Amino acid sequence: PPELSILNNCSPSQLEGLCSFLQLSTCPEPFLVRFCSWLLPLTPDLSYTSAAVLAEQLFLRRVLSLTQPPSRHLMAALTSFCSKYSHPFCRVLVAAVLQEPGEGAEQTKLMCELVEECLEPHSVQLVLSQVLEVPLSEKLLPVLQAVLGRQEVLPPELLDLLVLTLCQQAPAFSTSLNYAKLVTAVLTAYQSQVS
Repeated sequence: PPELSILNNCSPSQLEGLCSFLQLSTCPEPFLVRFCSWLLPLTPDLSYTSAAVLAEQLFLRRVLSLTQPPSRHLMAALTSFCSKYSHPFCRVLVAAVLQEPGEGAEQTKLMCELVEECLEPHSVQLVLSQVLEVPLSEKLLPVLQAVLGRQEVLPPELLDLLVLTLCQQAPAFSTSLNYAKLVTAVLTAYQSQVS
């Protein structure tokens, strides 16, 4: 709809107010899918800041409150949004999930699915760098495994940080099967760069 061009003319605080007025954070999921599909052809593209505000308003509450796998509508909306605005999405959503205490099993599965199927290579690297900024936990190991499963060429500094983190954290994961799989995956995928 032409009215959506207003999204390009709002300041971040105005955009937050508009989202709140439209109750986007609690709108029914079928509408969320439609709204995200309207964002794709929008020209010009949303600014990074506007996309980050929308990612937070549309998805943050929904993702953090997941206690079972996301509905197909929510997955469709996430996939649609990520296809165009994956960088701001990762900055907002992934960071929030990583800082969330507790197990967060559904959030972890969702992050793995997005890494495996939706995110662009540069966004996969962003997820990896975000994971390496926080202390490793058993819940984050599958996310790292998903990143490695993409078989992307990692910048040397990011690969070095990954290897260093795995070495430093080894004592904490001495009985972890996931950790062993992760180390094996790193050695397999990057054997020529890991000495």
